[in-house]
Amino acid sequence: MSKVSTVKERGIYLLPSLFTTGGLFAGFYALIAAVQGRFELAAWALIAAAIFDMLDGRVARLLHAESDFGAQYDSLCDMLSFGIAPAVLIYLWALVPLHKLGWLAAFLIAACAALRLARFNVQMDTQSKRYFNGLPTPAAAMLIATAVLFHEDNAMAPIPWLWFGISVALAWLMVSRVPFFAGKDVDLKKRHPAVILLGMLVVIVFIMANPHMNLFVLALAYCIHGPLLGLREWKRSKQSGSDKEKNKSQTD
Repeated sequence: MSKVSTVKERGIYLLPSLFTTGGLFAGFYALIAAVQGRFELAAWALIAAAIFDMLDGRVARLLHAESDFGAQYDSLCDMLSFGIAPAVLIYLWALVPLHKLGWLAAFLIAACAALRLARFNVQMDTQSKRYFNGLPTPAAAMLIATAVLFHEDNAMAPIPWLWFGISVALAWLMVSRVPFFAGKDVDLKKRHPAVILLGMLVVIVFIMANPHMNLFVLALAYCIHGPLLGLREWKRSKQSGSDKEKNKSQTD
């Protein structure tokens, strides 16, 4: 093997890695801001980290620049941005009054984020492009970040016990088998109906009308749609099983 080809194999794709590094920087900044008590700034930093995380994968797929290094680097950065940073943020923002129970709930978010990312890595080759298996870590972080924005904008104090329950629910959803829409099967290089662009514009206008509230509404709707989707699939499978049993009994 030539020296040139060896160097090429050992290199990394710069553009996707730059987006991933941008997400890492935003996640680390969110962690620092949360420790300093600047919760709204920390929330916006987490949203920026989620945008970088969305872009790095899309850019890698568009440029055919996917690699094992990029996948592992992305997961390590996600652990900070969507595991540690949101766990610290929700603890300092809402769970401090609960003392030990508060930091245990925050730790549960961090631990389940690590488990979620590890499971995603080992199932990467068999993972459906249409649905995620469990709540994605960026979505859990977005619910926390947008909730902070909503409360800060309306001068509302968080209810510790409510957010304790939400923290446990988010942790469980991340490691569950509940399906969540992924949208990775959408090919950006192909032609699509113009109505899709119109829908995207409507979403942008909806967000810009009241970012502090509407971002929270969208994040909450995404976190809720997974259990509803899972319930629908469970009912379908149960109905299918009962139909098979009915047909079998009729045949016998």
